[in-house]
Amino acid sequence: MSSSKSHDEIWNEWQDLVNMSPSEIEDWLKTDDSKSVGDTGDASSTGRESGRRIVAIKRTRKADLSDDQWDHMAKVIGYIKRHCSQGGPDEDVQSSKWRYSLMNWGHDPLKSDGCADAE
Repeated sequence: MSSSKSHDEIWNEWQDLVNMSPSEIEDWLKTDDSKSVGDTGDASSTGRESGRRIVAIKRTRKADLSDDQWDHMAKVIGYIKRHCSQGGPDEDVQSSKWRYSLMNWGHDPLKSDGCADAE
């Protein structure tokens, strides 16, 4: 998968949308709530695997990112934007599967601006 966006465009959107730190993501991925969402409903779901890749990307210098990492960053941006555009639940966003799924992808919609950056 190759994005039509430049690396600078991807980088800027990534900085806005992936609003959890590597340690926040690692801590989150250890929780039962993280494991409760996703396509497989277990520790190996697509979102949780993505979360592990996001941690590695966030710990890599921009100049050292591989083409595969740039492609994954574009995929993460697309996922967050699509998920945010669907809107979250009207009540109890904090413990919603919608939020948990986004957090597996490195985005906590309860942080400042939340999904507003994705629009």
